[in-house]
Amino acid sequence: MTKATLPKLETGLYDEDFALWLEQQVTLLREGRFDNLDMDNLLEEVEAIGRSDKREVQNRLIVLLAHLLKYQFQANRRSRSWQATIGEQRRQLELIFKDSPSLLKQHAPAVLAESYGYARRQAQDETGLAPETFPEACPYTLEQLLDEDFLAEAQALAAKEGEAKP
Repeated sequence: MTKATLPKLETGLYDEDFALWLEQQVTLLREGRFDNLDMDNLLEEVEAIGRSDKREVQNRLIVLLAHLLKYQFQANRRSRSWQATIGEQRRQLELIFKDSPSLLKQHAPAVLAESYGYARRQAQDETGLAPETFPEACPYTLEQLLDEDFLAEAQALAAKEGEAKP
C-alpha cells in the first residue's frame, strides 16, 4: 500500500477491520507519518503482544512441570506421550527464548514458583495421587526444566523415590 493508495483514516477501522487497520498502521509507520497513527490502539496492541508472550511462557512451564511431576511420581503410567509433551514444551520454550532472551532471564524465573503451584495441582488432578506425593516447592531448577537430558535424571529420581517408599 503506497501513500497514494492508503485509504482515508477511519476512526472505527480498528473495531471494524483489524487486518486493514494493522496494514494501515504499518504503512503510516514506514512512511514516517506518525501524527496519523492510531496511537492508543497501537500501544494497546504492542502491550498485548508482550502479555501474550509472557502468558505463553507460563502456560508452557505449567504443562512441562506437570508432565515431569507425573513422569517422576507415577512411573508405572509413563508413556511416550508424556515424553513427547515434555520434549515439545522444551522446544517451544527454546524458540520463544531465542526470540526474546529477556523472557528467559527475567520472566521465567519470576513465574517459576507460581507455575509450579498450578502444575502441582494439575498433576494431582490428573494422577489422583495425594497432594503430599508432590513436593510443595518446585524440585527442579529452570536449567533442569529446559535441559533435554534431564528426563533421564528424572527417571533416576523416580527410581530413587520408589526405593525410599516402604
